[in-house]
Amino acid sequence: MDQDQRAPAAASGSQNLRMRIMAALVLAPAAIAIAWTGGPLWIALVTLAAIGMYVEWLTIVGAAQEKQTVAAGIAALVVSGLCLAFGYGALSLAALLIGGVAVAAVSRRLRLWSVAGFCYAAAAAFASAQVRLDGDYGFVALMFVLFVVWAADIGGYFAGRGIGGPKLWPRVSPKKTWAGAVGGFAGGLAVAAGFAAFDLGRLAPLLLLAAFLSIVSQSGDLFESAVKRRFGVKDSSQIIPGHGGLLDRLDGFVAAIVFAALFGFLRGDADGIGHALMVW
Repeated sequence: MDQDQRAPAAASGSQNLRMRIMAALVLAPAAIAIAWTGGPLWIALVTLAAIGMYVEWLTIVGAAQEKQTVAAGIAALVVSGLCLAFGYGALSLAALLIGGVAVAAVSRRLRLWSVAGFCYAAAAAFASAQVRLDGDYGFVALMFVLFVVWAADIGGYFAGRGIGGPKLWPRVSPKKTWAGAVGGFAGGLAVAAGFAAFDLGRLAPLLLLAAFLSIVSQSGDLFESAVKRRFGVKDSSQIIPGHGGLLDRLDGFVAAIVFAALFGFLRGDADGIGHALMVW
């Protein structure tokens, strides 16, 4: 690439970075404020995000024109969210299971991909709600997951662009490097150290949890990239300036929050998932 070609590319990259920062400065505080409020407002947010991700997924795989598939999934997500808002967790889960069956029943083509998209969105919404529902540690645990994901994303972005080097998985994501993966991993560990410094958990367990969350988050990013590459799509949508779509922005968080919810559930802490994540 000669100098004439490099200049527009650098300008485009700088503009994209500015848009990413501006979007983050607006969206991150809003998400944190709603997470702090919790309750029906948080459930409404994660339900709307799940609906958006489901529609974007169907668009990527080419099934969005099947209106009955779209409607069945959205209806199930809405009912599930309402059940969670009124404290009926079991009914919420039942609504999602019925929704998955309904999506499979009404899909005429790409049935497996449509069901996979619904399960992806449903798992994200349910896990996000369950982690926050812990009255004592829900907000702290949710912030821990969010900050680890954000730090992994930021660390990976700057380490990848600044250091470069061998590609992580060029067939799936041509821009991601091993340096970026290590930078993202380090960012997650830094978050764990920060939480421990503020006495929000013990250092060793938080470092271990952050390490797994960093890896899972970056794996979730690669998974979404693989789905888009499978269908020849660059961005899931253009709803977020500089970031693309909801799937593009939330892919790492979806993987991390589902992992966190499962891990907290399997630890079997009677005080809730948030407590199980933060108190060892």
